[in-house]
Amino acid sequence: MAHTHGHHHEAGRGGSRRALSITLALTASFTVAEVVGGLLTGSLALLADAGHMLSDNLSLALALFAAWLAGRPETPERSFGYKRAEILAALANGVTLVAISIWIFVEAFSRLREPPEILGTPMLIIAALGLLVNAAGAIVLSRSGGESLNVQGALRHVLADALGSVGVIVAALVIVLTGWSYADPLVSVAIAALILASSWSLLRDSTNVLLEATPRGMSAEEIGRRMAGAEGVAEVHDLHIWEITSGFPALSAHVLVGQSEDCHARRRELEALLSDEYGISHTTLQVDHLGDHESETHGPRFLPLGEKPRDR
Repeated sequence: MAHTHGHHHEAGRGGSRRALSITLALTASFTVAEVVGGLLTGSLALLADAGHMLSDNLSLALALFAAWLAGRPETPERSFGYKRAEILAALANGVTLVAISIWIFVEAFSRLREPPEILGTPMLIIAALGLLVNAAGAIVLSRSGGESLNVQGALRHVLADALGSVGVIVAALVIVLTGWSYADPLVSVAIAALILASSWSLLRDSTNVLLEATPRGMSAEEIGRRMAGAEGVAEVHDLHIWEITSGFPALSAHVLVGQSEDCHARRRELEALLSDEYGISHTTLQVDHLGDHESETHGPRFLPLGEKPRDR
């Protein structure tokens, strides 16, 4: 049995934490400005966007804490440390995005019934500044390394804020040019739909990691067949492929080889194959000679091409 650890994903942790810290500082400071601006202009749209940004500040703080927690050292009781904390934060961010979109829908329909009077020009200036702040935050996060679901979750929140700012800008322009106050709630509905759509992939990916599904872009069937087709391998079963955290795939399997084969040599060859062809460097392979080890088999059995299953 062998354990090969791939820790290339650790290099980006420090950059992720710095990016999250910078973005949190930017968005938190502008949230205060947006609240003041909303109160001065009477713009419910700005106040709503400020509430949106406040929830995103909390999500960024959660993501930053999760990134710090994920960097804590492993212990005998927690052999993978707290790396899954990033996935939990990503899931929480996805759920928050759904809640935000629902809140915007409700608020938009309320404004359609009773549209408020808004000072369009100050609203436009503040929304434009908000777009610049969110654009800066998105650039910082995107350059920090995109594999982490935690950072992706924070980035989606910042992009959702940017969409909010764009929507407020559009609504402000319509109000300034035409006086049509219904532009504000109608644009809000479109923004809410985009936010809801952006949450889907984040919820899907984080849930798949927590359920230990085969990572996206990998086929367990293909990998099992490829392993079974390697020299000396007679059968592969109990194959499991999952992710410890984003960018950290792992694999375990029971491999049977021919009676005359060198188990250790075949194991090393399979480890190299999995690392070189599929980027899986954390593997646990139990290699036995065919007929020497009887065990209950779970899941599919993979055999060399053209061979039929053996009765055991």
